[in-house]
Amino acid sequence: MALIVREYVRRSEPVSSKYLAENELNVSSATIRNEMAVLEELGFITSPHTSAGRVPTEAGYRYFVKRLLKEVELSETERRSITEQFQASTSDVQAWMRLAVATLARTARSAALVTTPQSTRRSQFKHVELIATQGRMALMVLVLYGGTVRQHMLTLAEAVPQEMLSATAARLNALCDTLDSDQIRLKGRTLDTPLEREVIDLIAESLAEADRNQYNVAYQEGLREVLPDLSDGEAAQQALHLLEGSSLLGAIFSEADLHHDGVRVVIGGEGRWAEVRRLSLVLARYGVDEQAIGLIGVIGPTRMRYGRAIASVRFVAGLMSDMLLNVYTVGSGNSGTNTADRPALPPG
Repeated sequence: MALIVREYVRRSEPVSSKYLAENELNVSSATIRNEMAVLEELGFITSPHTSAGRVPTEAGYRYFVKRLLKEVELSETERRSITEQFQASTSDVQAWMRLAVATLARTARSAALVTTPQSTRRSQFKHVELIATQGRMALMVLVLYGGTVRQHMLTLAEAVPQEMLSATAARLNALCDTLDSDQIRLKGRTLDTPLEREVIDLIAESLAEADRNQYNVAYQEGLREVLPDLSDGEAAQQALHLLEGSSLLGAIFSEADLHHDGVRVVIGGEGRWAEVRRLSLVLARYGVDEQAIGLIGVIGPTRMRYGRAIASVRFVAGLMSDMLLNVYTVGSGNSGTNTADRPALPPG
């Protein structure tokens, strides 16, 4: 299986039993065909057309990454060169993010993205108002700590007078102050009326969405170079949508399985995210826990050099974390350095 993946990624051609017998394995073509038949039955490879070789399926790529992919590291020369570039760059987080995507695009040979580091503090409820509009419609105005205001229209099961909406809002304000989305969902289980439960569920989802939306793409690079490898227009459109700032990144990172020392690999949407079902993503978190974190990663076709992509993302994310750690160490005064010399963090 590993040979089929590696050869298909390298040559972009279906891999035949004859090719493997002549170039990779010291066994007969018939033996290899039998093994391929088993892999095809398992759903790991498929034949693009009659009498062709085999190509990996999304399930095959996932099996390869989770079970067969050996640890890959960038060369010492590459690591030293990348580190020196970061150390020589200006002391500014924006400059580091631009350098990070340029480095990743070049090293992993994929489109690269980075999000601005944001506070790790989760969105917290401050205040809600419910305003009757027309018929069964009501406007919910939700205020979060930090000043964010979110508005939603509710379609209720039946028309509700303003007095009842105001009373419901007052009860929820008393119940939910400073709570995050998970805590609010727990509170919702204790409520009695359908109206209260409906509103509190919407509040919880709105806070969760605000948390997901913190991962907005700040810089991206390399899409033009990777477009020829995106096999169809749908894959290209999905890549464009993601790189232009889709809030999907946060949801993917928080829900995807964790592999390879903190790197998350998502292949073909994993059956959960139709918006990226034609792509593969390799993502990692960077930053300082309890201070600020962002996402960094690469996007490409499922026919990706996963080992190199994972090694590149992991290394650059580690460098970014080290740089930001220095920022916060200096800012805390622990290093004895004048805080006027600390690198500029992005706003927000």
